[in-house]
Amino acid sequence: MPVATGHGSPRSTLQVAGAGTLLTLVAFTAPLATLNSTAAALGTGPAGRTWILSSMSIGLAAMLLSTGTIADDTGRRRTFVAGSLLLAAASLLAAVSPEVVSFVLMRVLQGVGGAAVLASSLGIIAAAFPPGPARAHASGVWGASLGAGIATGPLLSAGLDTLHDWRDVYWLLGLAAVGVALSAQRWVTESRAEHRRRLDVPGVLLLGAGMSALLAALVEGRQDWGEPEVLVLGAASAVLLTGFVVVERRSPSAMLDLSLFAQPAFVAATVGALATGAGVIALTSYLAAFLGLALRVSGIAAAVLLLLWSAVSAVTSLLARRIPATVPGRVQLAVGMLGVGVGELLMFGVHADSTWVRFAPGLFVAGLATGVVNAALGREAVASVPPGRAGMGSGANNTARYVGSAVGVTLVTVVAAGTTTAGLVDGWNRAVLLTTAVSVVGALVVLACRPRGPCA
Repeated sequence: MPVATGHGSPRSTLQVAGAGTLLTLVAFTAPLATLNSTAAALGTGPAGRTWILSSMSIGLAAMLLSTGTIADDTGRRRTFVAGSLLLAAASLLAAVSPEVVSFVLMRVLQGVGGAAVLASSLGIIAAAFPPGPARAHASGVWGASLGAGIATGPLLSAGLDTLHDWRDVYWLLGLAAVGVALSAQRWVTESRAEHRRRLDVPGVLLLGAGMSALLAALVEGRQDWGEPEVLVLGAASAVLLTGFVVVERRSPSAMLDLSLFAQPAFVAATVGALATGAGVIALTSYLAAFLGLALRVSGIAAAVLLLLWSAVSAVTSLLARRIPATVPGRVQLAVGMLGVGVGELLMFGVHADSTWVRFAPGLFVAGLATGVVNAALGREAVASVPPGRAGMGSGANNTARYVGSAVGVTLVTVVAAGTTTAGLVDGWNRAVLLTTAVSVVGALVVLACRPRGPCA
């Protein structure tokens, strides 16, 4: 059983964990609706715009697994509070950044802080709620927090940009993150794994450096795949991540138990997260830019469309607790992913005269299904790892989600590239087919991961 200390109630614990998750996703999605004004103020061009959008993903993907393992061994509340404070500091420094390099660095640090918050939040919830209906409900709330954060980020940043300045959202994020840290210290019960292990320093360093190099290569490659720095970064990531696997296989205190990849439940949850990131998250991440460039839709209107998808997903995540307990999490996840694919496919066939209304049915259907997926992933990420290692499970699952997102956004950007309205529209339709295929194939792999047999 996990070790827990303190006096926080399960309800207050869930509220604080949900608030931290929501805030991290607000930070992640905030630049989507203000990219033009942010890039103009920082004096940067296309390459800088790409880094503004992608930099937080680097911090998230590089540190999610590490912070999840650290949370299990040193204290989930402690890790949550530290992550919230780092998110606060990075947000406040981003608000005063005078140029793009310092702003991007602060976005990376936002990702590191957000990784600690996300990875420890599911561990905190798992320690507060026993397996069964109570944890299913709590996982639904956590999934709803993801959707609510994605919904709030673009709308909040676009609204503040229209009223005053794009920097205001970062000031607000900084202050809110301090509030979350103080609330966690007061209301969240501390918990950790019963059997603590020595910190896997080589694993932390190799994974962090390898993931950073991989995502940096993907970001730089969107401009020109033949550039020497892209090739160097790609080679470095291959060497570092191979080294990570070698170290983890031999380490007595490995941060990631590689034998979990022989467990169908863990593979299903990981593939589900990866396909969610590379599918619907990648497509919706590109949506605002496409609407502005090809269809001349305003940032506020684009944010409202994203709100349709993410707000519906938040509501569905809460309602997902009503799904009968007899429905396996793997089946719930696969059905949700197939629904996401249907929603994506409804956005195929756009033409140059389409209006924003054309996207609403697909986003609504995708939102319904995404809520089911988020609730299932929150539950399966914890259920697919040994008791007491919920932070590791959360970290691995969220790492897969954000690596998938980074890879997916890169592929969507390449597939959807165009210099004219007609070219952009054709590119969008190709991107829809690509992400739909990712969602459907991911669902089929999840279904194939039967509990009593290998993934086939």
